[in-house]
Formats: sequence, C-alpha cells, structure tokens
Amino acid sequence: MIVLQQMAVLFIIMMIGFWAFKKDMIDSVTSKKLSGIVVKIANPAMILSGVIGDTSQIQGSDLILTVTASIILYLALLAIGTILPKVLSIPEKSIGTYRVMTIFSNIGFIGFPIISAVYGSSALLYASIFLIPYNVLIYTYGIQMMKQGEKEAFHWKKIINIGVVFCIIAIFIFITNLPLPNWIANTISTLSNLTAPLSMMVIGASFATMNIKKLFCDAKLLLFSAVKLLLLPIIGTLIAKQFIDNYALCGVIMIMLSTPVGSMTAMLAQEYNGDYELASKGVAITTLLSVLTIPIVSALVMNG
Repeated sequence: MIVLQQMAVLFIIMMIGFWAFKKDMIDSVTSKKLSGIVVKIANPAMILSGVIGDTSQIQGSDLILTVTASIILYLALLAIGTILPKVLSIPEKSIGTYRVMTIFSNIGFIGFPIISAVYGSSALLYASIFLIPYNVLIYTYGIQMMKQGEKEAFHWKKIINIGVVFCIIAIFIFITNLPLPNWIANTISTLSNLTAPLSMMVIGASFATMNIKKLFCDAKLLLFSAVKLLLLPIIGTLIAKQFIDNYALCGVIMIMLSTPVGSMTAMLAQEYNGDYELASKGVAITTLLSVLTIPIVSALVMNG
C-alpha cells in the first residue's frame, strides 16, 4: 500500500530527527531555523510544483468543485469544533484550544508531502485551494478561540501570508497556463523536495523534549484523537465520495481530514494565552498516532 509505505518513510525520517536532537546535531535554535526554511521556502515551492508542467488532467470544473468542497469542509469543521468539546465535557479554559485542534490540521508539513507522493504533484493544486480558507480562519477564528472571548482586531495583513500568496500564484499559473522556463521549473521542483524530509526531522526533534509516556495518560485527549484521526476522516471521505467523482480530489479530502493537529495551534496558544500545554500534547500525540491511522483510513475508504 502506497500510503503505508509513505507513512513509514516519514516516520523513519521523523525518528532520525529525534536521534539527531538527542545527539546534539540539532538543537532548538536549529529546529526553529529549519521550520522557517520549510514554511517560507520549501512548502511554497511544493505548492507551485503542483501547477508547473503537465496539468492537463485537471479541468476548470474540478477547480470550482474543489473551492466548493473546501468551503463546505471548513463550515462542517467549524460546527464540529463547536459541538465536540461539549460532548467530551472539556473544561472551559480548554474549549477554545480543542476547537482549534479540531479544525486546523498539519496539512503543510504532513498533508502536502503525502498528497504529492500518493496522488501526484498535480493533486497539490486541489490541496492549495484548501489552504486559503485554512489561513483565513486560523488568523481570525483561531486567534479568537485562543483568546477565549477577548476582542482581537481584524487585520488583512495576517491573512495575506506566504502560504496564501503562493496558493494564489499557483492558481493564477494554472488558470492562465503561464509557461515557465525549465530552469525555474527545475529550481522549484528541487526546493519542493526539501519539504518532507526537513519537516519530519523538525517534528521528530520536537519529540525529544517531551515525555512521550505522559501523552498517553490523558483519556479525553486520546478520545479526541480517535475522533479526529479516525471517525471524522472516515465519515467525511465517505460523504465526499457520494458527491465527488474524482479519485484524486477525494484522496486530498481524506488526507486533509486525516492529518494530525497542526503545529500552528501550539504557536497560537502560546501567543494568545490559550492552553499551550494541551495544544503541544495534542500536536505530539496525534502526529505519533497518524503514522498508523492515515494508512488505516486510506485502506477503509479509498479502496474500491
């Protein structure tokens, strides 16, 4: 199975990052700098790599369908994020953090590399569409939830970040069929290949500072992880397949729903006085579990 093999590769690279941190080849400063390279260079290049070269298999109608699907997906996640903390009887101080963890997954560091490996670089165009409402929501709704009711001024500058900019550039290149010189295309392709190994090493290095055993002692967090990593992607993908006759797009939706809690949730919690400890634990435990759950979900809903 391609997904299982890809997750095995990512897990091995993650463990190399863990080992490198333990051996002092990577420290916290280095890890932060590597994250910056992924976020500001490698991942944007990966977004662009999906629309350069042959994209003839992607039709304009599919682009419209993807926009519609992305809007529906995030509206559904907003509703689920409101209901789930109540179902799990989450304490008031942690409700905002759980809502953010429900909605925002690690689609950049983990989702994009898997989509590229399993469904091909052209499927990254579909994924880039989902990143636009993701960025809009995380810098508006996400901040409000972490601030637990405090008013936060709306700033367009927070929405127009490097991820959104490159998504828009990718869509423009696709729509206009803008030709790029081979040397530029090769540069973009080479840089995009850095995304998976660097991001997995950074995540692995972060585990070296955590007590992994304690992660599995939080019953509510474990239950939440089961809902986020298994229940939501299985149900969501099965529903999508009833209305979408596009295997790659359904696969993208499956990966979007299956990926673990995004590391950005911990950053927001720290900056805006959310439950930072909970957010960090959520990122760690769902990332570890996703190595097993993503292949399981794929096998259950994407075969046949």
